[in-house]
Amino acid sequence: MSARPPLRGAGLGLRRALLGPLEHADLSDVDFMEVAPENWIGVGGARGKAFRRYTERLPFVCHGLSLSLGAPEPLDETFLKRVRRFLDAHDIRLYSEHLSYCSEHGHLYDLMPIPFTEEAVDWVAARIRRTQDLVGRKIAVENISYYAQPTTELSELEFINAVLERADCHLLLDVNNIHVNSVNHRYDARAFLDGLPADRVAYIHVAGHHNEAEDLIVDTHGADVIDPVWDLLDAAYQKLGPVPTLLERDFNFPAVEQLLDEVRTIHRLQARHPERSERHVRAS
Repeated sequence: MSARPPLRGAGLGLRRALLGPLEHADLSDVDFMEVAPENWIGVGGARGKAFRRYTERLPFVCHGLSLSLGAPEPLDETFLKRVRRFLDAHDIRLYSEHLSYCSEHGHLYDLMPIPFTEEAVDWVAARIRRTQDLVGRKIAVENISYYAQPTTELSELEFINAVLERADCHLLLDVNNIHVNSVNHRYDARAFLDGLPADRVAYIHVAGHHNEAEDLIVDTHGADVIDPVWDLLDAAYQKLGPVPTLLERDFNFPAVEQLLDEVRTIHRLQARHPERSERHVRAS
C-alpha cells in the first residue's frame, strides 16, 4: 500500500453550496479540503471543472457516506473500485469512513451504531482490511455520534480501540462526536479522549451541533462550534500535538468570512501546542 501523504494545519469541508462563495475568497488560511466521494464521482461539466480547480489548488481528503462498514451484506466492491479511481485521479491524501452502518438490504439514510461486541469487532475489522486492499491504501474510520446504545459487551472506547488494532487502520478523531456522546451517554469526554491511541489519529473533525435538551445533543454540522468543543479540541492538541483538523459545516452556512474565522480559530489553538516528536502515525 502507498505511504500516507502528510496533511497539516486547518481544513474546511467543501460542499456544493460553497463552490461559488469560496471561488474568489481568500483561502490562505485553509490548508486542505474534504469532500464525500459519493457526491463527486462521475460529476462532469461546469461543476466537475469547478471541483477540479479546487483540487489543483489545495490538498484534499475524502470522507465517505455510504460504505456501511458494519452492515451484514457484502461490501460494494464495484463502488470501492470507483472510489480508488477517484482518489488516484485527484491525488486524494486520505480516504475515511464512519465506524457505523447505514444499510440493511437498502439504504437507511442514517449512521447507525455497530453493536459493541467482540464478534462485531472481527466482522468490521475484516471489512476494513478488505476495503484497504481494494483502495490500495490505509483508510481512517471515524468515531460516530449515536443516540441509542447497541449491545454493550464492550465499552465504546474498547470497541473503537479493538477495531483500530485488528484492522490496522487510522482513526479520524471527531471531537464534537465525543462531546455529543459524553452528554447523551454520561461519560467523561477527556477520559475518553485520553483512552484513544495517539499513533492512529490521522486527522480531526470539529463541528457544531444542536441542543435538543439538557441531556440530549444532536450532531448536525449546521451550527457554530461551541466553547466546550473548542476546549476538547485544545485538549486533543495537548495530547497529540497540532494534528491536522477540519471544520465540518453541512448546511445553514454563515457568511464565508465567519466560516474562515472558525478555521482561523483552529490555527490559533494549534499554535499553542508544539509538534509531538514522539507521536508517529502508523504508516500505510
